[in-house]
Amino acid sequence: MERFIFKKLVDWKNSQYRKPLILKGVRQVGKTWILKEFGKRHYENIAYFNFDENEEYKQFFNTTKDVNRILQNLMLVSGTKILPEKTLIIFDEIQDCPNVINSMKYFCENAPEYHIACAGSLLGIALSKPSSFPVGKVNFMQIDPMSFEEFLLANGDDNLLDFLNKWEHLEPIPDAFFNPLCEKLKMYYITGGMPEPVLMWTEAHDVAAMQEVQSNIIDAYERDFAKHPSISEFPKLSMIWKSVPSQLARENKKFIYNVVKEGARAREYENALQWLVDAKLVHKIYRCSAPRLPLSAYDDLSAFKIYLVDVGLLRRLSRLAPTAFGEGNRLFTEFKGALTENFVLQSLATQFEVIPRYWSQNNPPFEVDFLIQRENDIFPVEVKSDTNTTSKSLKKFKELFSDMIKLRIRVSLDNLKINDDVLNIPLFMVGQANRLIGLALEQKHT
Repeated sequence: MERFIFKKLVDWKNSQYRKPLILKGVRQVGKTWILKEFGKRHYENIAYFNFDENEEYKQFFNTTKDVNRILQNLMLVSGTKILPEKTLIIFDEIQDCPNVINSMKYFCENAPEYHIACAGSLLGIALSKPSSFPVGKVNFMQIDPMSFEEFLLANGDDNLLDFLNKWEHLEPIPDAFFNPLCEKLKMYYITGGMPEPVLMWTEAHDVAAMQEVQSNIIDAYERDFAKHPSISEFPKLSMIWKSVPSQLARENKKFIYNVVKEGARAREYENALQWLVDAKLVHKIYRCSAPRLPLSAYDDLSAFKIYLVDVGLLRRLSRLAPTAFGEGNRLFTEFKGALTENFVLQSLATQFEVIPRYWSQNNPPFEVDFLIQRENDIFPVEVKSDTNTTSKSLKKFKELFSDMIKLRIRVSLDNLKINDDVLNIPLFMVGQANRLIGLALEQKHT
């Protein structure tokens, strides 16, 4: 499989400011495979050390901070040569190894000629503990589930991806491309972006195997809940996780603790929820009171939505059968468009530096699904899971904040077009939102 992160890894390798790399991402997202494949492509050899399989390796980091002694011990125990500049050293499953994480400081300061990449599940949790954090001495990179564009590549649809990347006009896409892209997007809703389910589909077209793999991934995540330092949080984590489909199936998708458990209070569950956020298993999107910079200054910390890390896992957790693929637009509209909103959030979150927010008001009720910050501009994004694209909320948003909004965005099953200041992006092109917004702003200025 081709992953777009390879380009970032090459940039890291060639950077004169390179530091030891920490690759973050949820379990089963492909961290180990990516680092090994990167090593095969761009280094003479790989020195791979897994601290979960070989716990004795941890001892080398407990007894000394001398990186040369550490490397010597690792070479002796593994029989692998480690050469400056020519070997990619991979430290895997380091989440439970604070001394390994801390040693990155000494590799950075005393042995910058060695290329080191670290990975592990639940690293977000481990790195939230100050004692193990080598401040300013590491580079971070986030690996997310495969995007729809990466799914197209894996599925052999290079021609469709090539078309998407080269379409430079804000005008309708021909049916010869529009219709197959809609069908491929339905399949992406089913497989999601976790590499193994995608592999089961693209190589063998085995839906049963793909379903089983998704279930196994969900089971692995739920087993990880037991790794919370307080065992009393385990049932709370499980209840929040299993409530996500119910939360998103509501008309108002604001997170309600009462949906987790009747009578549940925020103070009882907020630690468990924060654990899921730190673990990157869920995205937490705050309500924003106004589209001003910085967005975080206008967060309403009491109102937020929760989305899952991957649309395919959300479908599996929701127990929606893959047969919905053949039922018109049902995949897009099911659960009040929950899968569609989750997909759009996933796509936007990887394109823009600031995590999206949403906007709403109560009397009368209006809601804009997402606010995105692109450079120093903020854009409202309305998500429509079918072709009915009338939007009172986008209109109201313009009335209230007309002096601050250069462009309004609608993501729907309608074709690509721009009417006045509303850019309609087809669902399958939301991964191109950043580029399309740029084109629309250029067109407005000409």
